[in-house]
Amino acid sequence: MRASWDGIEEFVAVATCMGFKPAAQMLNVSTSHVSRAVTKLENAIGAPLLYRTTRKVSLTDTGRTVLSQCEALIRARDELFAVVGGNTEPQGELKITCSTSLGERYISPIVRQFCQDYPKVEITLDLSNRLVDLIAEGFDLAIRTGQLEDSRLISSRVARRQFLVCAAPAYLAANGTPDRLDDLKSHNCIIGSSSSWRFRHGGQHETIRPRGNLKCNSGASVLDALLAGAGIGQLPLFYVAPHLESGELVELFADLRPEPEPIWAVYPQARHLQPKVHLLVDRIRAELQASFETGGTQ
Repeated sequence: MRASWDGIEEFVAVATCMGFKPAAQMLNVSTSHVSRAVTKLENAIGAPLLYRTTRKVSLTDTGRTVLSQCEALIRARDELFAVVGGNTEPQGELKITCSTSLGERYISPIVRQFCQDYPKVEITLDLSNRLVDLIAEGFDLAIRTGQLEDSRLISSRVARRQFLVCAAPAYLAANGTPDRLDDLKSHNCIIGSSSSWRFRHGGQHETIRPRGNLKCNSGASVLDALLAGAGIGQLPLFYVAPHLESGELVELFADLRPEPEPIWAVYPQARHLQPKVHLLVDRIRAELQASFETGGTQ
């Protein structure tokens, strides 16, 4: 027998207001209605959701677990009604994850402006270099680079970023300029978030694993090391473009640049039609392509 989910909104209201009477006032219904609805939901679930005393109401362990799911169901319902009813204004909560460097430099400013343009949206931006499980951790959107493997997710390419190898003139003056990829074995290489460097030689892809005495998953820190003359590194062009123009850095192996790496917007299948998601993805695509693919700072 299929369980009824009546009472979700009343339960969330009680949990939010920490009481039946204020929840009833918020929903503009009677206190007895709220009490009956929550009891019906507890019966359907088969476990108590609230501890009730004469002075206060608190969540049980089951209640804490169920609360986040009920809140998500209410948001999804409201967004569905908004889409069907023709109201496509973004609204509600939106949880996004992105790598730290790309997020700080590009995604964070885009998200900030999106919040200003659509004040009914509440965005949580999590910047981390770990691979977040979007479905298990309740994320609506991720901005990722490279190859994607999770078939449960929908992906849309929003831009590409070009990688290149460079070093400071002072480092090259002291250690020599490598002419072949094999020469990198005798140089100190600054390793970023990837332990391998990609190249394209004679129409074929080639990958090497450079060696060096400094590894860091921050592109900004790798850039600082290169500018200080600590070694040779491979970074996205947007990091090094101004320093190449000023002469602080010199590009190496320009004829062996790899194919640009794709940048993806990735989201759970159940969420890809929400206005807040697809409008933000469109905004990110337009902004990143303007920066990365039209001769800007890339």
